[in-house]
Amino acid sequence: MANVVVVGAQWGDEGKGKIVDWLSERADVIARFQGGHNAGHTLVIDGTVFKLSLLPSGIVRGGKLSVIGNGVVLDPWHLVKEIDGLRAQGVSITPESLMIAENTPLILPFHGELDRARENAVGVAKIGTTGRGIGPAYEDKVGRRAIRVADLADPATLEARVDRALVHHDALRRGLGLDPVDRAGLIAALTDIAPSVLEYAAPVWKVLNEQRKAGKRILFEGAQGALLDIDFGTYPFVTSSNVIAGQAATGVGLGPGAIDFVLGIVKAYTTRVGEGPFPAELHDADGERLGQRGHEFGTVTGRKRRCGWFDAVLVRQTCATSGVNGIALTKLDVLDGFETLKICTGYELDGEKIDHLPTAANHQARCVPIYEEMPGWSESTEGARSWADLPAAAIKYVRRIEELIDCPVALLSTSPEREDTILVTDPFAD
Repeated sequence: MANVVVVGAQWGDEGKGKIVDWLSERADVIARFQGGHNAGHTLVIDGTVFKLSLLPSGIVRGGKLSVIGNGVVLDPWHLVKEIDGLRAQGVSITPESLMIAENTPLILPFHGELDRARENAVGVAKIGTTGRGIGPAYEDKVGRRAIRVADLADPATLEARVDRALVHHDALRRGLGLDPVDRAGLIAALTDIAPSVLEYAAPVWKVLNEQRKAGKRILFEGAQGALLDIDFGTYPFVTSSNVIAGQAATGVGLGPGAIDFVLGIVKAYTTRVGEGPFPAELHDADGERLGQRGHEFGTVTGRKRRCGWFDAVLVRQTCATSGVNGIALTKLDVLDGFETLKICTGYELDGEKIDHLPTAANHQARCVPIYEEMPGWSESTEGARSWADLPAAAIKYVRRIEELIDCPVALLSTSPEREDTILVTDPFAD
């Protein structure tokens, strides 16, 4: 049976939550493979709104196994809070429906404190992080001083791991003018939260390999977007993990052969939260209109998103780095009523035309978009469920995007409701 990876192909906020929820009905397992609770997914199911940031989107669907893989960094207190919130909405969450990889690194309170202290340091350029400790937690993972889920089960190991981490962090904190970490308080807090996390702990790599051999359909869910990838994003204004599709295998413990289809989620225009280059950004009435009509505020942070026209250069690039087989185009209805639409088809850098986003940050900042104009449409596309429901101009817009990004549309989303989706190619088809 086919296994599908879902990745955001822009700067995040592309509508992955709805698409993953739509696909999860056809999947047996939904596995989150990177990121932390800095990502937000909003699901609308039968009029009920679910806001997720750490748990896989499939958790709201009964009869599915949801998995948090080792590529994720986990805040245990946020996990418990999110579980409690969903239970209050009537969602059943048990160790049979949720598994957390035993080798998943933890986000601890001092990670968030360090994150915020760095962002607030005078004279230091801001990265635009959410301040939730995601980056510092990944740093500790790579630095071999992380505390992982399995460590919570053994008091002696936990204390040794904490001591190793504090040698590093207390030195950093002194430099930033912060007090040393309360070691005893931290160990007590971890000991207290441990049972609530350990009940979901499992050898996820083993479970998923068994599920795959049994012919189960696995849906791999990422967070953020490919342009925030630590290697291929707009560095340093990126997240601290690999976001592109190749991470799906590493982030849960499966080989790359487990991936059969990569679905890139792409918004019909472009948005970005936080700092960093954005060649097609709009600072005019059109940009404000996109933001208002698209309700462009972060699910987790509430921060206003920067808005711009569709950038085909960037999406073509991310489709290549993630090996995207087809895209899910979302929020087409936000463009209803625009008399003229623009698509960025290339850049001009110091008088030279280029067809990709350069790697150097100073070059990225100087890229000037080259636009192609297309007629808009006055009819509504909201809620369309077939090509016949779309205006001719909207279809032409979609087809032109396919040409420019060199990738076909597999799904077309026309509202936040899961059923308002036009299926062109079934990602789960064998």
